[in-house]
Amino acid sequence: MAVTGAVLAVLPWVVGTGIYSLRIATLMLVQIVYTVAFNLVFGHTKQLFLCVGALAGTAAYLWVILVRHAGLSPVAAMVAGTLATAALGAALSYISARRGLGVIFVGIVTLVVSLIFQNLVLGLRRYTNGETGIATQGLGLGLGSAPLASYYVFLALVLVALGLYRWLLASRPGLAFGALSEDELTAELAGIDVTRYKVLAAAVGSGLVGLAGALFADVNGFISPSVFALAHVDVVVLIALLLGGMRTLLGPVVGGALFALVDELVRPFGQATVLAYGVLLVVLFLLFREGLVPTLRRVARLPLP
Repeated sequence: MAVTGAVLAVLPWVVGTGIYSLRIATLMLVQIVYTVAFNLVFGHTKQLFLCVGALAGTAAYLWVILVRHAGLSPVAAMVAGTLATAALGAALSYISARRGLGVIFVGIVTLVVSLIFQNLVLGLRRYTNGETGIATQGLGLGLGSAPLASYYVFLALVLVALGLYRWLLASRPGLAFGALSEDELTAELAGIDVTRYKVLAAAVGSGLVGLAGALFADVNGFISPSVFALAHVDVVVLIALLLGGMRTLLGPVVGGALFALVDELVRPFGQATVLAYGVLLVVLFLLFREGLVPTLRRVARLPLP
């Protein structure tokens, strides 16, 4: 993890400290945080949360509303948004676990949550400004006017997310997560409280997503429903995780970094970008089912010819 942090720390000085380069690098870090959280929720506890964008957007809009209309400080509003998304993720996980919903059904339920979020944002125009969006300059910590500082703030969040992920896997919950990822029924028969650990993973993952979403609202200087749309967040996170490798520490980092590069390459395709994402997803399933990190580890163990 120290090597990862060192590489990411010097990245701006390698690619350049221009506004455009720093923005792309910062977006990469945002994707990495989302992917680390999704890896914890989906990779280890098989909860297909197709509402990552909705969770991030919930924290972002709550942050704006609490600052503008409730008079809270930016930091207090950010904490409130993070806790709200953690509670929402925990509630979704608890309901799904208690009802015994499988992976596909959890995906359907959380997809509905994404649609509800989009409709709420469009409907509550008094607070959200609908599809027009909200300018967030001057509401937060001023990160939007300091691109280099923004990058290092998100780098700190990436390291916190990776550290928390590593600590959880090395502790007692990590053993439960390992059992859940193998066979949920066997884990339950072995005496593991499946609901408890699923809720824990969902709460931690959702909280990380919410904090990243609120910070991104400050850095981006603008939020709208499209910023947190399913195609722009959830599809990206799913591809990044599959690309890097599930249930690994470096998988989300590698996947997020490579996807940021791929996204720049397909950006000129315009409306065909989603089609390019779909093709990439199919290729990943066919050629790299375990992801790049597990594949490279397996190849590295092979004796040289």
